[in-house]
Amino acid sequence: MEETSTMPDSAVPGPAPAVPPTPPVPLAALLAREDLGLRQIAGPRDSATVIHWAHTSEMADPYPYLLGGELLLTAGVHVPEAAGSGTYFDDYVSRIVEAGGAALGFGVAPVHDTVPRALVVACDDYGLPLVEVPPRTTFSGVARAVWQLMAQARHTELRRVTEAQQSLAAAAARPDPVPSVLRQLAQRVGGRAALYAPDGGEVASAGRVPGVGAGGSLDGGSGSGSSSGSEVSEALAGLVAVVRPATGNGSGAGGGGVSAGGGPTPSSASDTAAGVHLAAYALGTGQGFVLGVAAPRRDPGDHTIASVGAVLLSLLTGEHQSSTGAARSSALVRLLLGAAPEEVAPLLGGGERWVVVHARPDGPAPDAVTASALGAALGSALVDVDGDVVRVLVAAGRRELAVQPGWTCGASAPVGPHEWASADTQAARALSRARATRTRLVRHGEHPGLAGLVPPDEAAAHARTVLAPITANPALTETLRTWLSLHGSWDRTAVALSVHRNTVRQRIARCATLLSTDLDDPDVRMELWFALRQA
Repeated sequence: MEETSTMPDSAVPGPAPAVPPTPPVPLAALLAREDLGLRQIAGPRDSATVIHWAHTSEMADPYPYLLGGELLLTAGVHVPEAAGSGTYFDDYVSRIVEAGGAALGFGVAPVHDTVPRALVVACDDYGLPLVEVPPRTTFSGVARAVWQLMAQARHTELRRVTEAQQSLAAAAARPDPVPSVLRQLAQRVGGRAALYAPDGGEVASAGRVPGVGAGGSLDGGSGSGSSSGSEVSEALAGLVAVVRPATGNGSGAGGGGVSAGGGPTPSSASDTAAGVHLAAYALGTGQGFVLGVAAPRRDPGDHTIASVGAVLLSLLTGEHQSSTGAARSSALVRLLLGAAPEEVAPLLGGGERWVVVHARPDGPAPDAVTASALGAALGSALVDVDGDVVRVLVAAGRRELAVQPGWTCGASAPVGPHEWASADTQAARALSRARATRTRLVRHGEHPGLAGLVPPDEAAAHARTVLAPITANPALTETLRTWLSLHGSWDRTAVALSVHRNTVRQRIARCATLLSTDLDDPDVRMELWFALRQA
């Protein structure tokens, strides 16, 4: 006999869907369809009984063809004439139950006029719901009704998830975002949500444990339900400990950490205690925060809603909430209040030497997201977007500066905190040279020369004397510097300075006049370049 299955696509093994899979259908909803005329005649009448799909089979042993959760439909073609006097139906029903079948639908016609009495008894004995399918109802009609109910349930579930996502996002925008998100999450899952700190302590919570009295909490409570509340509290705390990375370097949702024993630490886990479904989600903050949820059910929609809450809490408990972020905030405040850079530098988490990087993207002007991505690639969160340029302050030696695809960069020499301002200027000049020479990365002072043999104080004094006639006009000084660095190229200098080439010619001519020198003389150019390097 040929097997036919009406299993939905969601049951086919494959990658996890991005949206909640089709929810199961309560058997009671199918029985309530008046157009089908179905009637349960045996087995437990439990409102919690659900079916995941419909499957038709006339095999005497359907076990190899069942996946579990089916409404198995049969017309009894496989039933021998003497089945009622032996163990046939006991064996048949036991195999369905063993395979995880949810219910059995028996078609009255065209083979049997009534449902065999022995089958009714066997279904009662094994606790398998038995549904009588009248002659006017086809198996295809039953299967279609199952898929219709599933489509309705899916639509309802997706709408519930969408509304929950919107309400959670709105909560995250409130003045008290963390408690608001927890309250909204607890309301949406019908339970309790709590945020745990890296040390395991509860930072904030909302809602109550399902099944525990109105005053119940994760810490238990007085009156009925306190012991089960305590049991849930302990179980959830244990689950939180499982997903929290032992190193404190948490991973994002969907990732993994490293446990103390070197094995993988899951980013989420679930369990059950006292009939309550528990779930824990490691937040992607890198600081060990964990979201714990206690709810009366565990279905894909609730998991999706809790995952959205975990993502929002990851953002809200991000680095700006961590000790590192607090130190950076403190450093900024101290700078604004007049503290020396040397004093605040240790708070930024770097060493004694720093590099300033100026970068311009190949595409549109950078925004906060692209700038943060560049900073992450360079190993620093100290990022500033200034028009078309992104400036990054990087601790020297933390990682080697590398060419960044899609960016043109200029880097300063490694400097101490008291030289950050001059390093910023160096990086800007290096970026200009990189753009003019179409080089991805230019470092200031990559090739030390004879200038290093002259004491800095004497070199600076000489530079002030030589450049005195043009020092009052920064545009002339910068144009001369760029023009000399690009070997007297008018076009490339114009590109580097974002001005017209005629403007470059006019400025260089003005420099020659004020300096009373011949800029075509290589010795003069060398002397001026040396002075500009020290300025």
